[in-house]
Amino acid sequence: MSAASFVETFGGIYEHSNWVAERAAPHLEQSLAIDDVARVMADCVDNASTERRLELIRAHPDLAGKAQVAGELTAESTTEQTSAGLDQCTQPEYEQFQSLNDRYKEKFGFPFVMAVRNSSRQQILAMFERRLQNEYDDEFEAALVEIHKIARLRLETMEQ
Repeated sequence: MSAASFVETFGGIYEHSNWVAERAAPHLEQSLAIDDVARVMADCVDNASTERRLELIRAHPDLAGKAQVAGELTAESTTEQTSAGLDQCTQPEYEQFQSLNDRYKEKFGFPFVMAVRNSSRQQILAMFERRLQNEYDDEFEAALVEIHKIARLRLETMEQ
């Protein structure tokens, strides 16, 4: 597969971050096995500069946020948030998500990121509250771990 085709196929795996696929493409000329693609793409992220990784985290939308309400999420994010029922929040839940999104971004300077597929709204809210207690460096790493989980789930969905 050419580098351009690889980027076209896998560019959306990491939210609004085609650079990950661009960096991974030369290392995956011999294999498109999901495990290999996931590993190489994760390595590209993990070996990127702190600024680049921060950009990646900031490329993620708020959960149950204004972009979701306005229909401005990527197709992948829409599917993931819908699978967790975030499109069906009650008004109090929506307000709780907005409050947590604001508090989280104020504390850390980036959005809360969680691989929400197969989670309930209550589980997500509980994790939100727990992770708000983290220190910056711990939460930066937690966000990247969650981003890798999201990427892996997206790759597995492509395989189906």
